Amino acid sequence: MKGFPEGFLFGTATSAHQVEGGNTNSDWWEWEHSPGTPCVEPSGDACDFYHRYREDVALMAGLGFNAFRFSLEWARIEPEENEFSNAALDHYRAVLAACREHRIAPLVTFHHYTLPRWLQKRGGFLLDQFPRFFERYCDRATAALGDLIAYACTINEPEGLGEGGYILGVNPPGRKGDVAAMWRVVDHALEAHHLGAAAIRSRANLPVGVTLALPDLQYEDGAQPGDSQVELNSRISDRFFDLARHDDFVGVQTYTRNRFGPEGPRGPHVEWGKGLPQETDNSTQLGQENYPAALGRTIRRAWQTTGGTPILVTENGIATDDDAKRVRYIGNALREVLACLEDGIDVRGYLHWTLLDNFEWSLGYRPRFGLVSVDRVTFARTPKPSAYWLGAVAQTRSLPTMQERGSLTRSSQNG
Repeated sequence: MKGFPEGFLFGTATSAHQVEGGNTNSDWWEWEHSPGTPCVEPSGDACDFYHRYREDVALMAGLGFNAFRFSLEWARIEPEENEFSNAALDHYRAVLAACREHRIAPLVTFHHYTLPRWLQKRGGFLLDQFPRFFERYCDRATAALGDLIAYACTINEPEGLGEGGYILGVNPPGRKGDVAAMWRVVDHALEAHHLGAAAIRSRANLPVGVTLALPDLQYEDGAQPGDSQVELNSRISDRFFDLARHDDFVGVQTYTRNRFGPEGPRGPHVEWGKGLPQETDNSTQLGQENYPAALGRTIRRAWQTTGGTPILVTENGIATDDDAKRVRYIGNALREVLACLEDGIDVRGYLHWTLLDNFEWSLGYRPRFGLVSVDRVTFARTPKPSAYWLGAVAQTRSLPTMQERGSLTRSSQNG
């Protein structure tokens, strides 16, 4: 089997609210501290990445990674309407400079779920002016930072914006079952991506795209497509694929598959707001099926549906305390990427979710996706064997054999 091509991006992905800490001006901070929400705990100091980013960037470089996806926090940059913080922009410029110093390509997400409080109070994603507010924010941020950004991602998983806040009620503003609101959010997110991407391109010459949540939908035994939430999200993705035909790349974010039989959904699945299930060999801490082969199918779907827009795997990983299970998952997912490359699909990178065990939204700190564990008191970072394993893949641009995989895991545990 051939290795990964020269220049292939290997790295990790994070989001600001999940790792920075102290994001007090965001709607999520208020949501976490409000009585009656499904949040099991507040984000607090998170992983203190806001102050420890130099240490974390150096850690990634030492492991052998050459790319890092992180997000800007809109609530820091524009804490009140039309009041932009030069100090916040300077901070993100310093993060970008640290990446460049360590020869790590920074992939910047402009929106990753959170909104400034002032914008949520005015209506959030349902506000008709939301796309224009997003355009203005993208313009100001790119004017200050664009020369250091390698890739720009406008919106992270737009499928989840309406789902979390208006169908499941696990995100602000906490409404449930409002399908009409969900589709209105989709319309606004589509326009926001269109306007935001144009604003970024007007300020900087860099590749711009959107990142999409793409579970692998499989219909068995004559099952017919229906209107489950994951299927509705798939239809939302199709609308963004139409825009992605004109983008520089599309971000594929895949964790598992969803199976359907004549009687409905099959296999394990996430039940948001109902606590964490018991993890098994066949499932994750979130209750998702342990199925890394899903990644190959969603890459092919994105490639075919967009008519050949280049692909970046901007998120892929598994929530587990069993790090050997994580290594197996990543290895099998990367074999899917290699198979896609061999078939002529233009896949340009693999970014693992995530670098650090972090704040997983309403589920708090229990789910562990990270390659690096974080002490919740001291914030000390401890790379797991999976971090060294994936770092070795990044350095050699090839997957180890089964024998080499076991040897590497053992040596990293001892070292």
